[in-house]
Formats: sequence, structure tokens, C-alpha cells
Amino acid sequence: QMKDAFYKYVALGLGSVYALQVLLTVGGSTKFIPMTGVTLPLVSYGGSSLLSTMIIFGMIQGMYIMQAAPEKRRNIDDKRRKDHETKNRQKQTAKEPGAQGSQQRRRRHRNREYAVVTYFFLIVFVGLIGYFLYFQFVKSDEFINSPYNSLQDLFSKNVVRGEIQTKDGHVIARTNVSSDASETREYPDGKMFAHVAGFAVNGKAGLEKQENFSLLRSHEFFLDQIVNDISGKKNTGDNVITTLDYEAQAAAYNALDDYEGAVIAIEPKTGKIAVMVSKPDYDPNTIASDWESVNGEGSTSLYNRATQGQYAPGSVFKIFTALEYYNENPSTYNDYSFDCDGSITKDGFTIHCAGNKSHGQEDLTKSFAKSCNSSFSNIGLLVDNNKLNTLCDDMLFNKNLPIAFDSKKSKFALDNNASSALTMQTTIGQGNTLVSPLHMCMIAGAICNDGNLMRPYLVDHTENASGALVEQNKPASYKQIMSKDQAAFLQNLMAAVVSDGTGAKLSDQSYEAFGKTGTAQVSDSTCLLYTSDAADDRI
Repeated sequence: QMKDAFYKYVALGLGSVYALQVLLTVGGSTKFIPMTGVTLPLVSYGGSSLLSTMIIFGMIQGMYIMQAAPEKRRNIDDKRRKDHETKNRQKQTAKEPGAQGSQQRRRRHRNREYAVVTYFFLIVFVGLIGYFLYFQFVKSDEFINSPYNSLQDLFSKNVVRGEIQTKDGHVIARTNVSSDASETREYPDGKMFAHVAGFAVNGKAGLEKQENFSLLRSHEFFLDQIVNDISGKKNTGDNVITTLDYEAQAAAYNALDDYEGAVIAIEPKTGKIAVMVSKPDYDPNTIASDWESVNGEGSTSLYNRATQGQYAPGSVFKIFTALEYYNENPSTYNDYSFDCDGSITKDGFTIHCAGNKSHGQEDLTKSFAKSCNSSFSNIGLLVDNNKLNTLCDDMLFNKNLPIAFDSKKSKFALDNNASSALTMQTTIGQGNTLVSPLHMCMIAGAICNDGNLMRPYLVDHTENASGALVEQNKPASYKQIMSKDQAAFLQNLMAAVVSDGTGAKLSDQSYEAFGKTGTAQVSDSTCLLYTSDAADDRI
């Protein structure tokens, strides 16, 4: 309502400051825009914020009062009379061709600045409201379920933490409530599910962390919840049913024995994780009293090697080297030939086969089956390093793996400027390459599934204390990381490993097996240990 253009602009600017501050705060809180830390006017605590907002309102109100002063009022009335006379004259000339359109253009031009700002904030706030509704009804559970959301623990005041179970009904985590209403989290199988189930004291880890919200959420019959609330009793939280196979987990745990290492198994066609074992381990039942020892300097007990480990892949990496050679020679890869005498030398650097064994004349399939280091070093010198680097990026190297569990990126880097020595080492799985067991298991699953990589997941569904379904997770494809022809090529190579190669011990089993063995050189401060594919039948 300001008549003076200067005051009109000042009022518009101050109003825009207020609107922008609301947008920054509400938009940041709902992830509509990045969080800025700006206070919400007249709502957020802060004396300076409150004072500044009131000053803005006072200035706008003051300008409105000023224009209503008597002298100002008379000037305004005079101006209105002049404007009225001007409009009458304009009406007289409006009949002239183009006159009316010209007046409308002038009027739009005078209001353009105000309209632009007004419509801008209108559009932004409509978008904010739309996203706010999306955030509330679609994304809210995801943010509430974040392991970093400390507000989840408030639910424990009214809910007894639910159970974690294997797919076949074995309870691997539960809460025992004593007669004095004190609660104790129990893990019946102790160390066997330590890294996958995790713990819920001294922080959280594993599924206790990932599914914290589900375990502290109750979907009991609503009348039962009302009765419990009135009587002061806690409701029972929902149960998390995993994809883990109890017998397979026990077999893997016992087979690993006292070795440090990891075992992980995934259903290729679904992405369901059936086994996840890591050693050294810990007992989640005594994690509070053992905290200093398991979390002390030099201890790796809390470290989940299956998902967070980063290791040289060894000959397993020959899967990628072979695939790149196939990609560059799709019609002639079967013509590949190499005469192995136990080693290969290039630019003064020598790569040896396991035990300096001479494999003789080999094609690509035999080179892969026998895991011939010399032949694959030669293949590494034949392929384009930049293209191999691109292939590895497509195979999820240097990327976050599509899993909700804590995991580490696999690392790979090689280009056409690399030396022959580094190229030969890298293409047989040495060099600077690091992988996690989870990553390699996912790649093997994609090869089995005709190139389609499924998202790995550990939770099949959640159910209430009575067994009624609450939420079901379904298999989901992450990406077609290779074509069916590429997958078939690798399937043939991996079948040869078992039928006539380093994995021959699996050839006489009751099931059909495909695979690739691999070991790597591991160095420490005192020695250089060398293991080879000759020992792979132990793995």
C-alpha cells in the first residue's frame, strides 16, 4: 500500500529478507535445500534473531504510519486528484489506435519488479510445501531410521526392543526383561553373528544400528497398545527377520576356525545375504565389559572384514583382465596363445608363475583355469589400460557399494602412462588394487545372474510381536553391469577353473560349481610372505 516508490522498494526488500530466512530454515530442515543454520524467525531461540525480526517489522510498520501523517495524507490526496485527472485525459485518448495497449504496458512495467519478486517467492514456497509433504509421508521413516538420529533412543522409554532372527526362525538377538523391569540385550549364539547382528551398548553396530528404528517401533494391536500405555507397561517392538541362513552361517563360522578372515555368501538372483562371518570377532553379550580390549589400540575385533576389508585381490582380479581382453577382441579372443615357461620379463621386471611352474602352450581359457601369472601379465600388456580403468569403474571400483551396511570402496587406478612392471602386477591382482570380499562376491553373483547385479540386503522383512507382517523387502536390481554375452564368457572361464584348473577339488561334489581362486603377496614390517594358487585348494 506504499505510494512512494522508495518506501515500496524498502518494504519489498525487508519482506523478502523475512521470506528468505523462513525458506532457508524450513527448507534446510526438510532437506529441500542444504542446511544453513539460519534461525526460524519468531520461532527459533535466539535474542539477536528475535530483535532483528522485530526491527524489520517495525520499519515496515513505521513507513506505513508515515504515509498516513496529515501532511503526507494531503500530498497523497493531491496526487490522487492529479492521477484521477490524468486518467480522465487518458480515457479521452484511449479510443485512439494502440493507446489502450500502451497504457497497459506502462502499468505492467511499473509493477514488474514487485511481481517478479512476489512470484519468485510464491513458486519457491509452493515447491517447499510440496517437498515438505513428500518428506513427511515418503521420506520421514528413512530419516527417523538413520543410525545418526539420537532421537530414536527416546522410543526405548515406551517400547521393549524387538528380536533379530534368521530366515529360519533362530533368534540371534533379543531383550530379556527381569522382574524389576530392567532390560538386558542377549545374543544366544554369542560370537557367531557378532559382526552382522552387532551390539546395542556403547553405541551401536551391525543390524542393531541399521534397524534400530524398526526394533524400537511397535505394531502391536492398537487396543493392546492403549491398555499398555494406560497401565504404564511398555509395548513390544517389532522383530527383524534377516536373510541369513543359520546352518550355512554356522558352517562358515566353524570352518574359518581360528583364522583371521571373512566369509560372505549372496543369492545371485535375489541379492539376499545368506552368510556373513568375520574374524577376529567378539562376544556381543559382554561387549560392555570387554570394550577396552576389543576397541583398544591394535585390536581389529570390531572390524567387519566381509564388508569393510580392503585386500589385494590376487588372481581373482584376472576376471576383469580377461573381460577387458574379450571386450577388445570379441571375435578373435579364442585365437589367443601363450607359451608359458614359468615366468615373463618385460623392461627388466619379471613375473613368476606359482612355484615357477611351466604351464606350456595355453589359450585364454587354460590360462584362466591354471591361473597363469605369466600369461595374464602378457594379456595385461596387450589391453588398453585406460579402457581397463573404465571397465573397473563400471564394475563398482572406486564407488560406494549399494548396500545399507557399513562398507569400504574397492580401489583401482591404472592408465596408459603406467610402467610395464605396474601394469603386469596390476592385471594379475597385485599392484595398488584393493577389494572387499563383499565386492568380489557381488561381481561373482552378477556373472552368475547373466550380468544383472542385484542389490545385496540383509533384512527380509519386519513383523510385529504376533508375527504379522509389517514391512517386506523385495529383491531389486542395481544395474546390468555386463551383457549376457560377457557374463556367458566369464561363466565358461570359471567353469574351467573347477573342471580343469586350480579349483578342481570342487569338481566331484554333488553340485555344479564355478569359480576363480586367488591369493596375493602380503608384506609387513618384518618379512614378505608369498602365497600362490598352488595353495588355493585350502580356500
